[in-house]
Amino acid sequence: MAHEPGPHTLDADAVRTWSSLALAALGRAREDIDAINVYPVADADTGTNLYLTAEAAARALDESLAGVTEGTAPPATLAAAVRAYAHGALIGARGNSGTILAQLLRGVADVLGADPAGRASGPLLARALTRAAEEAYRAVAHPVEGTMLTVAAAAARAAAAAGTAATAAEVARAAYDGARAALAETPGQLPALGKAGVVDAGGCGLVAVLGALWQALSGREPAAEPVRGPAVPLPVPLDPEPCEHGQDGPAYEVVYLLEASDEAVDALRTALDALGDSLVVVGGDGLWNVHVHVDDPGAAVEAGVVAGRPHRIRITHFGDQRRRATAPRAQRGVVAVVPGEGLATLCGEAGATTVLARPGEQPAAAELLDAVRRAHAREVVLLPGCPELRAAAAAAAEQARAEGVRVAVIPTRSAVQGLAALAVHDPEGSFDEDVVAMTAAAGATRYGELAVAERQSFTSAGICQAGDVLGLIDGDVAVIGAGLPETAEAVLDRMLGSGGELVTLVLGPEVPDTLAAHLEAYVQHAHLAVDTVTYRGGRYCAPLLIGVE
Repeated sequence: MAHEPGPHTLDADAVRTWSSLALAALGRAREDIDAINVYPVADADTGTNLYLTAEAAARALDESLAGVTEGTAPPATLAAAVRAYAHGALIGARGNSGTILAQLLRGVADVLGADPAGRASGPLLARALTRAAEEAYRAVAHPVEGTMLTVAAAAARAAAAAGTAATAAEVARAAYDGARAALAETPGQLPALGKAGVVDAGGCGLVAVLGALWQALSGREPAAEPVRGPAVPLPVPLDPEPCEHGQDGPAYEVVYLLEASDEAVDALRTALDALGDSLVVVGGDGLWNVHVHVDDPGAAVEAGVVAGRPHRIRITHFGDQRRRATAPRAQRGVVAVVPGEGLATLCGEAGATTVLARPGEQPAAAELLDAVRRAHAREVVLLPGCPELRAAAAAAAEQARAEGVRVAVIPTRSAVQGLAALAVHDPEGSFDEDVVAMTAAAGATRYGELAVAERQSFTSAGICQAGDVLGLIDGDVAVIGAGLPETAEAVLDRMLGSGGELVTLVLGPEVPDTLAAHLEAYVQHAHLAVDTVTYRGGRYCAPLLIGVE
């Protein structure tokens, strides 16, 4: 074999290069891959799911190497880099294809991460790709040929056939070529693909990832390969019934992270396999990513509760996905990040696409970008709802703009500022005027919040003890009280001291309605010209949010 020109070392730096190149390749191919997505569900999201999974993996890798880049940490090892890359994919895996990609990366990490050399040879990379394919097949309850799994297996065989003298770059090239050849054969292996005249969408994404690996190791860019589109328009039901899949299968996709033992996951696989299809469970060492298609999403989540602790639960109705994929884009949409299920319902009724922010789990840029796409509009106003999400919102907006969507980020710092912005939203007016009006409404709204101190701490209002009620105004602790009513009164007095015409109260799930009635009466008595509106924030909401306009 003639040796590949250029660098051959597979080390931590090469993993970072691979990560960035794979993300860029999937970004370029995302829409084309979405367009050929016909199996297992024609929901036009395989390219998007692979991209979001790769983005989560890249973000985790960058965070793990941040200290190295800044010179505050020792040089990164290959083991640390591949493990961070695989863990990020596991945490952020989206859809069937993204979940399988996460397991492929885990298989690679299991082999490369166990080698003490700090850089991988060609034979070691071949073993890693073989382990990856084996792990992916094991993760899928009922493997089907002509899919991403077939492409992964072919890549592994080609890598092993490269020989013991091959460099890592040569092994990567062999795997890439083997994957491309296998991908071309998928329409003849899977009737759904042959009927539509397309190759497998997930396999197409895997070819892009392997091409990026070869490029990272060789310095040579793979030739651009146009994705084959459907020979005829794909049949998509416009109004499926809730219990119909549209392709003789389940109606819902259920995905969640699960903390559970290996034994519990074995039982979970059996339980979920009886509920539906497209079951993929990936991960290990106590943390798993579960993906399944079912007609009863509640039962799928309940099975996770029996097995361990499920979180980051996502339930998607395929009919809704297909309608978005085929429906014309709206002119304008709003995406709002909200800290409560009741607020999500309220904003949804106002026409916004919502992203739920749970305590300690702020949404990443990928989730915000996904929401912008779900808004399915030419123009989108993004309301991040807290200062910590400003960078993620900016990153999501930048990516959406690259996809042709006009996006404006209004720097809302609280959910009540988002409600004020939504109240003046005018989808019929010009985009610039709408953004200016929404920004002005949000900026004119002072925001407060009541929270319960978890431990003794120093605050801007003094020392608080565990169990004290903290009254925050514009993000700073202004009042320390013993109970919700008196603390809320003190916060309202301070906020209304500089004027106001409307008070918005958002109650947490455990706060009684009597508190709202008490505060409404208090405002009415102390500030005659001020109106009050009250909403329920629902689960995950703070005890009380206050807005003054």
